[in-house]
Amino acid sequence: MVTMLKPKLQTLPDRVKTVAGGTSWRGAKTTNERGYTYRWQQARKLFLRQNPLCRYCERDGRLAAASIVDHIKPHRGDLGLFWDQSNWQPLCKACHDSVKAREERRSEGG
Repeated sequence: MVTMLKPKLQTLPDRVKTVAGGTSWRGAKTTNERGYTYRWQQARKLFLRQNPLCRYCERDGRLAAASIVDHIKPHRGDLGLFWDQSNWQPLCKACHDSVKAREERRSEGG
């Protein structure tokens, strides 16, 4: 089965190969090893209490509860950037998974 998939993997876009090949900054790290610890969960909870509305929805004249603390500039393992609250924004899941994901793909040239 693996030998059958190998030729197909070679035709996938580079961004998919990067993740599949394990060369992403995430690698084989657990969420805890990537910084999403108990300390993060507590900081996230406080930030969402203080910033309850999705920034993208607000910008577009809608109201939606934020459920995700997004890193405006992807931290890619840089703990300084990870913990820099000026790099955080509250987003709803729909905006995080669609609008933000498109922005990141565009900025990576994808």
